[in-house]
Amino acid sequence: MSWLLNLYETYESNVDRVGELEKKHNDQEFTLLPISHTTQNAHIEVDITEEGEYHSARVIDKTDFSTLIPCTEGSASRAGAKIAPYPLHDKLSYVAGDFVAFGGKIKGEEPFSYYLEQLGKWAKSPFATNKVKSIYKYLSKKQLIKDLVEEKILYLDANNHLIETWDKKFEALHGDKPAIFGAVAGGQESAFVRFNVYSPNKILKKVWKDNEMYESFILFYQDLLGDEDLCYVTGKKKPSTDKHANKIRNAADKAKLISANDTSGFTFRGRFNKSNEVASISYEVSQKAHNALKWLINRQGKTIDQRVFLVWGNDELSIPDPIEDTFSINPIPVEKRERKAFTNPEFANEVAKALEGYKNKLSTKSNVNIMILDSATTGRMAVLYYRNLDKEIYLDQLTKWHSTCVWIHRYRKDDQGEHVQFYGAPATKDIAFAAYGTKVNDKVVKGLMERIIPCIIDDKKIPFDIVKSAFYRASNPVSMEKWEWEKTLSIACALINQKEGYNVALNIENNDRDYLFGRLLAVADVLERRALGSEETRSSNAIRYMNSFSKNPARTWKTIQESLQPYQARLGTKAWYLSSLIDEVASRIDVDDFNNKPLSGKYLLGFYSQRHDLYQKKEKNNATEEVSN
Repeated sequence: MSWLLNLYETYESNVDRVGELEKKHNDQEFTLLPISHTTQNAHIEVDITEEGEYHSARVIDKTDFSTLIPCTEGSASRAGAKIAPYPLHDKLSYVAGDFVAFGGKIKGEEPFSYYLEQLGKWAKSPFATNKVKSIYKYLSKKQLIKDLVEEKILYLDANNHLIETWDKKFEALHGDKPAIFGAVAGGQESAFVRFNVYSPNKILKKVWKDNEMYESFILFYQDLLGDEDLCYVTGKKKPSTDKHANKIRNAADKAKLISANDTSGFTFRGRFNKSNEVASISYEVSQKAHNALKWLINRQGKTIDQRVFLVWGNDELSIPDPIEDTFSINPIPVEKRERKAFTNPEFANEVAKALEGYKNKLSTKSNVNIMILDSATTGRMAVLYYRNLDKEIYLDQLTKWHSTCVWIHRYRKDDQGEHVQFYGAPATKDIAFAAYGTKVNDKVVKGLMERIIPCIIDDKKIPFDIVKSAFYRASNPVSMEKWEWEKTLSIACALINQKEGYNVALNIENNDRDYLFGRLLAVADVLERRALGSEETRSSNAIRYMNSFSKNPARTWKTIQESLQPYQARLGTKAWYLSSLIDEVASRIDVDDFNNKPLSGKYLLGFYSQRHDLYQKKEKNNATEEVSN
């Protein structure tokens, strides 16, 4: 129940933002929903005059179809042929009194009578607004479809029945395919209608954006709630509910986190007689907790193949996300950092300083919540992972991750779209791509991300199979494009380094066999590349034999060294430094260690550090020559 309580507290901390419209990166609007409200994709918008007369209508564009609507417990969880009308906006079969007259098909009783009775109770209650009364007055006339047909929103066949599916044969009657058939997935009868009130004298708020309308229905519906019971979340006695919200991840999401509707199976029977004996949750807590969750997912959740990764603070929503890379937390390129930042202790201080700002925003009692959600079926959703941590512990763990699983990366772009180098930890999604390739299935990506989260939050070891997979891919550069290999290499180094604790800076005192073999490979690569020149783009022999080298280093090194002789001859005296470096590094390897025992991940660290050091020296020499000239 702790996640429900923390979501409830989050809602209470942000109650002033209820109904406040926000936009996603794709300009789709969302808001923190009031209680007793949900969202629905509407297809038709109908304007009613203040006197309760029809005014106009239009087919809604897909960028504007998300609509905030009032709902009851029954309507929020209706399915199949169950009759449970929404209080105001609903499908044609519910809101149109002439639905059957125009050929509409219904199963059993007509839903309109239930809808109108429920709307009438609201319109006649002391909580009703003038807008509700105007809409009720119009719908009582039972002529909605007639008016929509005359407005050329809905279309009839030769028998004056609603056209079920558009066909070219109807072009003789109506011309080109009408907009309504592109808006709805099924036939016209499945269209969802939202109502608005129009005034020629003043600008009225849209009904679904009007706070007065929200409050009106909340007050009206409170009087209809059931008996009070002990709420297991807050410990207070309040009206309880056994019907909980769906549409958690999006407006079409049917999966529920809490459900107890299987009275004939063994969901709870066998242990309990009634569902509320398992847990009793108040209607208010359920509504506020679920609405807070929907809002947070829209606002800052990351979704991979319907699996949601969410991080938030109870009183400060924006919290550094553990699945992001270091550049997202502290976007300072390598070029603007001091060289001392390449040592892990100094870099840990930098990350800590970057996170200090978040610490100051949070209150002394603030907690951080990490949640992962997914559904195995269309109707059931599960909390796969949930942690509630003290802010200090969370940020300390984040600092540790971003200062231990580190290496130099060159695959990120800045705001101008230019590639930048950054030093730090890779994002979890990029780790998945490094381990399994960029074309990997989203199911694999989300599974890996879920497994990495405890490594960041709980300081667990990175699963060996993930490190091993990234290591093998980084050792096989010919299997991918250069940019992908470079990205895979740096991420693999970061994963390996999380255990080894090496610095990117070359350690010439490190006599580890695998590290030294990696250095040899890097020098051979750089030597051949300099001989080939910048115009030649083919891979060097060191890169082409890298996979074989990782498995049989001594035997493969003989092949690589023999292939270097023509390039050493081409460079002449310019190859002296690199040739002597090969001799120096090779002499450090103990004779007994110069064998074909497969290399560990340390060789990648030696390869990367040696290559980086040589490129850095070349850049420095070029800069010195330019200054002297």
